[in-house]
Amino acid sequence: MDLKEFNQPYSHMGNKDIGVLLIHGFTSTTSSMMYLAQQFSEAGFHVELPSLPGHGTTWQNLNKTSYQDWIAELQKSLQILQSRTSNICVCGLSLGGALALRIAQLHPEISGIILINNACKFTHPKFWFVPIIRFFIPSTSAIASDIKDPNEKEIAYERTPTTGVYQMLRLLKIVRKNLEQTKQPVLIFKSKEDHVIPRVSALYTLKKIGSSQKELIWLENSYHVATMDYDKELIAEKSIEFILQQK
Repeated sequence: MDLKEFNQPYSHMGNKDIGVLLIHGFTSTTSSMMYLAQQFSEAGFHVELPSLPGHGTTWQNLNKTSYQDWIAELQKSLQILQSRTSNICVCGLSLGGALALRIAQLHPEISGIILINNACKFTHPKFWFVPIIRFFIPSTSAIASDIKDPNEKEIAYERTPTTGVYQMLRLLKIVRKNLEQTKQPVLIFKSKEDHVIPRVSALYTLKKIGSSQKELIWLENSYHVATMDYDKELIAEKSIEFILQQK
């Protein structure tokens, strides 16, 4: 499958003095965040949804990119939003959540953070061996399309690149180290049933982040890719409320 048509960057100029930077997940495409992008656009927000380097092509390309490449691409989109407004929130799913935290850490002027099943902390022993096995095993089975709604399918890679996972783990280490210095208001969504990222990731984020305003909303009817699942309307509604409060 040619993923390019499902991985188009999205840009919208709104009529409110508010911007949102949306960030998709690991091995995925921008299509996984398109519903939220459209809802934010209809709310009048300036919206930028870039494609992360190494995504939307072949999984081998994700083994050739670094977490710095992801951040550099997001910085470009942030600059576009900053040219339109000074009130900017970041919103990310999975790896996108980790990147949202890192962008907020690098830019204290960010107004708020929205995390959806965010990557932050893994406890499974298999992750201990990633720095080594990546030299011998280039990819493992896919993690994509963990969605409860049988009518939805995430367009993403059919393999999980191990060097890409290693880059994600490097990023998470930096994010965790700086969580206590992350002060922006944060809204966290966590699916009660998520087969990709454990609950501890959201709970750890909630506990360690330095925000004085923080809230965790449990999603009752979605799996990992909640932005495409039964709770997507709830996520959009609560996120818009949160964004408007940060203005």
